[in-house]
Amino acid sequence: MRKSILIALGLLAVVACSRENNSVNGSKSITVRASIGEMSKVTYDGNKSAFAAGDNLSLFAWTGQKTSIPSNLVVNNVDNTLSQAGLWEPKIEMLWADMVTPHYFMAVSPAREVESFTADKFVLNPSAAAYQESDLLIATNLDGLKANDNPVDLVFDHAMAKLNVNLAFRNQWTEGNPPVAPNTEAKVKVVNVAAKKNATINYINKAVTATGDQFELPMNKEKNANWTVLMVPQTGFTTISIVLEGNDEWLGGNGTYVFTHTANIPLQSGKITTVNLIVGRDQITLDKDGISINDWTAGETIDNGEAQIPEEA
Repeated sequence: MRKSILIALGLLAVVACSRENNSVNGSKSITVRASIGEMSKVTYDGNKSAFAAGDNLSLFAWTGQKTSIPSNLVVNNVDNTLSQAGLWEPKIEMLWADMVTPHYFMAVSPAREVESFTADKFVLNPSAAAYQESDLLIATNLDGLKANDNPVDLVFDHAMAKLNVNLAFRNQWTEGNPPVAPNTEAKVKVVNVAAKKNATINYINKAVTATGDQFELPMNKEKNANWTVLMVPQTGFTTISIVLEGNDEWLGGNGTYVFTHTANIPLQSGKITTVNLIVGRDQITLDKDGISINDWTAGETIDNGEAQIPEEA
């Protein structure tokens, strides 16, 4: 009888141990599952986009305080690349510190060297060729995940702002009296913006702070009258310049037209600011029907701004 009781107690201990092990039997390897929330990754042609095979991210993981990234990291800037099969493959294996301690995560895409988690230096390249590089995405998961919570869900937000400039033209560039084709477009060489391109980034707060001086940054041409560019979120941005070239000197001619807004033109992370400008002297009613809603959070639209050639000194 006594022997039977001991055997029964032994079996109970095995079952209890098995249950305990099952509660922490998650994979020792960390895997990630990434998305870009309700927004899309920026594309030059404005089409919808998401993460595509070949995209990469830098992953960081730590234990302790969720709002303070320590120097001793569980995962330290490991490059993960999205495969053709849709899986994020790490450059080296990523392991949980243990099976029961809460872990916190931060990631940035595209993958980059991070020198500071609270004030990392960033320099915007506004060119169309660098759109994917400059479209900095940041994700955090501060829920305190354990090994059983694998894979780690990461939802990315856009760190940069996006600026669209749409141009309309007065009839001084149109032949005929009255004009035979009202609102004919003048030929535009380039549209420039006077803005800061340097910033520091706080990854935990997903906060971007513009630094340094303003530069004249060229926008990217979508069409003759439609221009777009990524921008560092900032205040103090007020000036847009339109350079005309190749127009008949008898029909409006050329020159640099400057629009200076009386207040800041808002530039906010993850938002599109659309500025619709009328270039010329004769009043034209602005057609708003061409403004489309895209996958980024809708930003502020400034209508009926008027660009004029500055008077010579």
